[in-house]
Amino acid sequence: MVRWCDGATVHNRSVNARFFAPDAIRSGVVIALPDDEAQHLTRVLRLKAGAAISVFDGRGHEFEAVVEKAGKSQVLVAVGRSREPVAREPRVAVTLAQAVLKGDKMDDVVRDAVMMGVAAIQPLVTTRTEVALPALQRGRRVERWHRVAVASAKQSGRATVPTILPPRLFETVPVALADMTLPGPGLMLVEPGASDEALSLADLDPAAPRETTLLIGPEGGWTSEEIALASRACRLITLRAPTLRADAMPLIALSALLTAWREL
Repeated sequence: MVRWCDGATVHNRSVNARFFAPDAIRSGVVIALPDDEAQHLTRVLRLKAGAAISVFDGRGHEFEAVVEKAGKSQVLVAVGRSREPVAREPRVAVTLAQAVLKGDKMDDVVRDAVMMGVAAIQPLVTTRTEVALPALQRGRRVERWHRVAVASAKQSGRATVPTILPPRLFETVPVALADMTLPGPGLMLVEPGASDEALSLADLDPAAPRETTLLIGPEGGWTSEEIALASRACRLITLRAPTLRADAMPLIALSALLTAWREL
C-alpha cells in the first residue's frame, strides 16, 4: 500500500492505471474523480482503497496517487508527487480543423488526432458536410468528442487533453486565421491537381512553425470555391498518395507533417 503523509511519498513502481482528474492541481491534496473516471475505476478495473494509480489534469501535469475511497457515489484520491507523462508533447502546436464526417467517423478522427499530439480540434461545417451546424449543437457532439479525447489521452500516455472547439462554418476560417482566433500559418490539405498553387510536403519549408492550423475536408472533398477562399489565408498542400478514406486522412497527414518536422 502507498500512503502520503505531509507530502511524503512511498514510491510504488506498479502504478499502471491512469485517470483524468482536472482538479489535480498540486501534490498533497485529496480530490474526487469525475463520474466517468470514478465508474471506470470501480466498475471496470474494480480497484479498491489503497490502490496506487496516476492522475493527470489534462493541462500537461501528471501525478502519482492513491485511492482513498472507492465508493459507489464517489471516488477520492490522494494526489502525490508529480511524474513525467509517458508521452512527450510535440514542439509544434497543431490545431486540426476537420470537416465533420458522417456517422461516428469523427470519433475515430478525434481519437487518432489526440494520439498524434494535436493541441486542439476545430470541427468544421463545409459545403459537402452532411450535418448542419444547429444539429451538431443540439446533439451535444462536442461533449461526446471531449470524452473520446480524454480516453485517447489516457491510452496514449498524454497528460494533455486537447481542446474540442465549438463547431464553426468553414467560411469563418480565413477571418479566424487572420485575427489569430485560429493559429497560423494555415495549411489546407487538397487533392492532387486541385490547385496549381498546391505544394507537396517535400516542397514545404522544413523549419517547423511554433503553431499551425491544418484544414482537412469531408468525404466529398473541398469545393473549388472553398479552396479559393482558403488560399487567401492558407498554404495549400497535397499528399501524392492513392485516394484515401476521409477518416484515415487526418492520421496520415499528421504523421507526414510531424515526420517532416522531425517530431516523430
